Amino acid sequence: MAVALERPLLAENSADLPLDRGQVLRLRTLVRLRWLAVAGQTAAVLCVNLVFGFPLPLGWCLAVIALSAWLNIFFTLRWRSSMRLSGQFAGLLLAYDILQLAALLYLTGGLENPFAFLFLVPVTVSATTLSLRWTSALGVIAFACATFLAIYHLPLPWFAGQTLQLPPLYVGGLWAAILCGVVFSAIYARHIAEEARQMSTALTAAEQILAREQRLSALDGLAAAAAHELGTPLATIALVAKELKRELPVDGPYAEDIDLLIGQAARCREILSRLANREAQADAMFARVKLTVMIEDIVAPLREAGIKIHVDSHAVAARGGPEPAEPVLPRNPAIAYGLGNLIENAIDFAESEVAIELRWTESDVSIAVNDDGPGFAQDIFDRLGDPFVTTRPGYGPGGGESEAELHSGMGLGFFIAKTLLERSGATVSLANKPFPDHGAMVRIAWPRAVIDLDGREPRKAA
Repeated sequence: MAVALERPLLAENSADLPLDRGQVLRLRTLVRLRWLAVAGQTAAVLCVNLVFGFPLPLGWCLAVIALSAWLNIFFTLRWRSSMRLSGQFAGLLLAYDILQLAALLYLTGGLENPFAFLFLVPVTVSATTLSLRWTSALGVIAFACATFLAIYHLPLPWFAGQTLQLPPLYVGGLWAAILCGVVFSAIYARHIAEEARQMSTALTAAEQILAREQRLSALDGLAAAAAHELGTPLATIALVAKELKRELPVDGPYAEDIDLLIGQAARCREILSRLANREAQADAMFARVKLTVMIEDIVAPLREAGIKIHVDSHAVAARGGPEPAEPVLPRNPAIAYGLGNLIENAIDFAESEVAIELRWTESDVSIAVNDDGPGFAQDIFDRLGDPFVTTRPGYGPGGGESEAELHSGMGLGFFIAKTLLERSGATVSLANKPFPDHGAMVRIAWPRAVIDLDGREPRKAA
């Protein structure tokens, strides 16, 4: 029977299974927590009986504690401590912890025992790692045990010949406090853990997008490396061809073929030379781009969407001063992806027009993307920029969409764009147009010293 239960209860190879809420806990985590509980319970029981001299059923108390210790030893010997637990097994272990605590409290005063608040611990652990179903079940078990202990329990250990009897109203208050504490701590812990999981998943998606963009940018380096490696064998081919031309008759049948071979080898060497120098060419020609040119490169493929895209760009001069020169930006894949995503979002929600305003001063560079759509919904406005916030229906994991559609439909597109732009030093702000106008406004602003190359070497992609 134990063999039959082993596979569904424990994940033998966690790398082969999806890391869902039911496989977050490791066996070692619960074992260590239980050892901590065993040590604390043993110390408390012995201190009450031997130090304070309060009479209590010491043998039964130590037997209940020893059961947890033997259970820990069994799990340690039976399975690897690094093994991830299934939701079912982790829930059963936490349920046992509640029942073991209830048994110990029954022997030592029930809810009158000040350690009754420890009912919160197993439910809080479940709220951060297990499903809502298991957390609710453990909460019900904790409620049932607390209710039982409020009525049925052995007397609270006290001085010999004396009995400490707390008023029923006070015991009822303790019961209510434990129930409120369990509910509040479970809801709070679950909410915090869920936000942390969502943020981790979203940041992973952002890293994957950026890594893909950086792999595309790294092709130039691969081409230069290939050119370097191929240069030596190609030089050998050219040398052998020239030697053959000297050895063969000038008017022989292979003369034209040898000349063709030498000419093609020279052509290959020229191509490889250009590839080897591509990094230097990229620095001179492609690594930097003017602001207006970069925006036009992003907008050009989007003009076929049927929405009019108007780009307005000009410098803003200080009072009485000359107009500042147009900023020169690094050709950064992260910036291009972030701006492209924001412009695509504006096109998706616009009714007829998207206006892109480019402004630069001596100290700042800003890009404003405005559309004439419905604007940002008020119910999600405060959460914009957080992961998994979307108003697009019909998207989600397993839906079969492409990677780009999946990220945008899951509410990750804007989060990724905002994250990448902020990594480049930008500040991203959102607003709706004031009434009677309608539409969304997104403004991206950089300090000019951060984004404008101005003769400096371009920074690497964030």
